[in-house]
Formats: sequence, C-alpha cells, structure tokens
Amino acid sequence: MNTNGKADMNARGQTDDELAQEHRRASLEHWQEAASGWKARREQLRRFTMPVSAAMIEAIEPQPGQRILELAAGLGDTGFVAAELVAPAGTLICSDQSEAMLDAARERSAELNVSNVEFRVLNAEWIDLPVASVDAVLCRWGYMLMADPAAALAETRRVLRPGGRLALVVWDAIARNPWAGLPSVELIERGLIDPPAPGGPGPFALGNAGKVAELLQEAGFSDAHVEAIDIEHRTSSFDEFWDMTLDLSRVFHDAVLARPSEEIEEIRAGLSTRLELYAQQDGSLEIPARALVASASA
Repeated sequence: MNTNGKADMNARGQTDDELAQEHRRASLEHWQEAASGWKARREQLRRFTMPVSAAMIEAIEPQPGQRILELAAGLGDTGFVAAELVAPAGTLICSDQSEAMLDAARERSAELNVSNVEFRVLNAEWIDLPVASVDAVLCRWGYMLMADPAAALAETRRVLRPGGRLALVVWDAIARNPWAGLPSVELIERGLIDPPAPGGPGPFALGNAGKVAELLQEAGFSDAHVEAIDIEHRTSSFDEFWDMTLDLSRVFHDAVLARPSEEIEEIRAGLSTRLELYAQQDGSLEIPARALVASASA
C-alpha cells in the first residue's frame, strides 16, 4: 500500500493482489501442462534430487504412526520415503495444487507399492486442514514459487502440531545453479524471455539463507537451521540435457519451440557452447547445483 492508502499498481495498472492472483492462475496452468514432462523424466529427477530428499527426511525424523503432509509434492518421491517410515499406522498426505501432478504421483506410489497415502489437491497458501493436525511437513522447491510464501509458511505452522517439524528446500542463488541459469541466460540474451522480476516468485526467489531463516522466524517457527547442499545435474550427453530441459521447463519449452527451426538450432548451439565447461571426456555433462535445505520446529 502507498501512503494514500491505495493499492500500489504496476505499469499495466494492476494492484499487488491482482498480480498475485494472475501468478496463481498462471502457476496452476504451468504445472498442469508440465506434469507429463515430469512424469517422463521421473527417474532422472529422482537421481538428481535424492541427496536433497534424504536431508529433508533426516530433518523431520519420521516416526511410526505419524501423519506427514507434503506440500507441492509433484511426483511425491520425497513424501513416499516418509510414508514408508511412518507405516503401517502412519499416513502421508501427498498434496499439490495440480491434479495432473497428483495423477502422476498416484502412479508413482503404485509403482513403489506405497499404500498409506492420501492424495489431496491443496494450495499451500490456504491449507484445507484443521489446526495442529499433522506431525511434520515437507515442501521441496515449493515456497519460492508461491505468490505469498510468508502466508504459506504461516499456514504450514498452523496445521503443525506443537513441536512438529518442517523441512523445506529452495534453490540457492542462480549463479550457483548453472544447470538452470545458463538456459535462461541464452533465452534472455536472445530476447525470447524477460529477466525475472526482482522480488517476484520464481525458482531462485528465496536463494538466500538469511532470507529463508527470516521468513521462518516471522511465521513463528523456532530452531531454524539452513544448510547448503551441493548436488550435480548429470546427463549422458548434451542432447539428453536439451530434451530434459524441454520436458521439465515449460518456460524454456514454449519459448524455444515457438521459434523457426533454424533459430532453434542456433539456440541449441549457443547453449551447448555455454555448457562446454561441464562436459566430460565421454560426452556426458556434470553441472553443479546447490540447494538450501531448511528445517524448523512449530
């Protein structure tokens, strides 16, 4: 709000609330469309993210009989590990705003033979669960994409029982994540996408340990701890990296495939050159990535 009590507006005459609602609509559409690509790449994603998921599970220490909530679960792999640890009497609530993502998670749970799972469409900014109804919450790469992460964290604390644990993950700064940063730079420099808006939601919006700790404290959490974890994005070739990026990033997919074939080849060549630093002798790519794993108590 400004000093006259009127809602601030952007250049298009939108208020902050209208911008947030527009982001929420676009985010839901994005993840509905992205679900098929994430499902197709589920094994590569599992290998890439396994160290992060392991750190999250360690942080909440699931116990038999507990009720665990996973927000923005995507394919659900992190939560399914917790589900096995709280079985047989415990339950995992696997939730996502996207029904298409939940469908993919249902298939994944069947593949893994994990049965003590409830699947629910939930938006983390207003969680449709009673007060103090879960023992722990997991959220991997979710809060940074939300229009109001502070509201989502406050809701998370509301549904946690006293002393319940939260483990969340966000990406560190984009400079620490060339696997995602370099494709974006290629498109930005070609004028095909806009640079991320300062202060807005996005993959690297919470890429600062101090900011994450501050948000947790403001939401009423205690014993907050934030740790950086280095992982690697490994693909067998540049071709695999290219195809995987098209499958996982709707922004990259839509921007690239809207161009003429000759320009698509130019983009491929440009990105390949940017990634040469990470090429191995066998043609594979090993690209650094860094995540921030945070944990806290309600």
